[in-house]
Amino acid sequence: MATSRAAKVQAEIDKAKAKLAEQQTRLRELESKKTEIENTEIVDIVRGMSIPLDELATLLQSIRGGALPVSTSGRNVPKLKTTATKETLTESADTDKEADTE
Repeated sequence: MATSRAAKVQAEIDKAKAKLAEQQTRLRELESKKTEIENTEIVDIVRGMSIPLDELATLLQSIRGGALPVSTSGRNVPKLKTTATKETLTESADTDKEADTE
C-alpha cells in the first residue's frame, strides 16, 4: 500500500516536472521573440533617422559619453523628480496655465 502512494506521488512529481520544462521552454521562446521585436523596432527607428552608417557609431558613442544632450521631440524636457506627487504635478500644471493666460 505504501508503494502505491509513493508511486502516485512520484507520478505527480514527474507530471509537474514535465509541465515545468514545458513552461521554461515557452518562456525562453517568448523572451527570444520579445528581443527580436525590440531589435526590429530599433532598426526601424535608426533607419528612419537617415543617418549614414559610418556616422551612426560615432553619434551613439557621443551620446553614451554625454557629449551630446539627448532631447525628446526637439525639445529639452527636464526629468521629473521621483518624489513628485500628483498634487505637485497638478499645481505645476495650474501655474503653467495661469502663465499662459497672462
